[in-house]
Amino acid sequence: MKYDYLIVGAGLFGAVFAREAKKKGKKCLVVERRNHIAGNVYCEEVHGIQVHRYGAHIFHTSDRRIWDYVCQFAEFNNYVNSPIARYKDELYNLPFNMNTFSKMWNIATPAEAKEIIAAQIADLGIIMPKNLEEQALSLVGRDVYEKLIKGYTEKQWGRDCRDLPAFIIKRLPLRFTYDNNYFNDRYQGIPIGGYTELVEKLLAGTEVRLNVDYLENRQELDRLADKIIYTGMIDQFYDYSLGVLQYRSVRFETEELEMENFQGNAVVNYTEREVPYTRIIEHKHFEFGKQPTTIISREYSSEWKKGDEPYYPVNDDRNNALYAQYRERAEKEARVIFGGRLGGYKYYDMDRVIAAALELCEAELR
Repeated sequence: MKYDYLIVGAGLFGAVFAREAKKKGKKCLVVERRNHIAGNVYCEEVHGIQVHRYGAHIFHTSDRRIWDYVCQFAEFNNYVNSPIARYKDELYNLPFNMNTFSKMWNIATPAEAKEIIAAQIADLGIIMPKNLEEQALSLVGRDVYEKLIKGYTEKQWGRDCRDLPAFIIKRLPLRFTYDNNYFNDRYQGIPIGGYTELVEKLLAGTEVRLNVDYLENRQELDRLADKIIYTGMIDQFYDYSLGVLQYRSVRFETEELEMENFQGNAVVNYTEREVPYTRIIEHKHFEFGKQPTTIISREYSSEWKKGDEPYYPVNDDRNNALYAQYRERAEKEARVIFGGRLGGYKYYDMDRVIAAALELCEAELR
């Protein structure tokens, strides 16, 4: 065998494993079906603006070990995620906090906000929520649900909220402080120069082959390495033999505008059902850009079909049961280790992807 490990996928999981394996003296080959590294965190520089080609990615963690790890490969700016929600001509701060409530009800104190929400919940009389709509109403009341949750969620999932299971929204955090910071994590920011540069540093010294589809060249590639780290879709690895796992996908419409500032914020969610896109990203604001032009991306949620990029697993009972069957097969593989969000059929924040990769390294690279 020419390599110790064949790593399928040049995203964060594969790149972290490649870095740690190299440190242990292992020889790795990374193959990537796309024409670039970094997976869905890929950033492309356009006129000095780092464009997040697969949607906004804000790094955040409370794990000091993970923060110290990524800071080896990038300097992070002090970007704080503070999205805006637009409902018709009304603008609200996210997450739901006192700025949201004061705008919605013309109030000033936490006591007033709590009283209004409690009264709305009591009026609804929902004891056992039967669907997502009832679950959300029982947590935040009618006003917040109707303006800021209902339309956005229906666009995101392509279904009426009454047809979605209640478990999708286990909790909806309400903050009774004037704090627009979306994340509670201690460490937050975006790599100066973008994520692609960070992943380049992780992969430094490792052979990477782009535009190589592992599944189309499996027989040839498998002969090259002792073991395979597979970060693609687990059901596709088995040619969907047990059934197809469901995902939600996202389509992006990106354009450059001849103006300095389009919306004044990096992320604006459009919560009306009638507006076809879920949000608009203005990329320059992630790095406090002053360029004379700007680049925006409109995001459209869609049902995943073969050939689309899979983004969000649909972790309902049916899909979780099907994944468990695939997982059972995967655990019997002698040479193949599955990892990452697609290999594990699980949505991961970036810090959790890195943590999972490091845990695998500790177990595998002894």
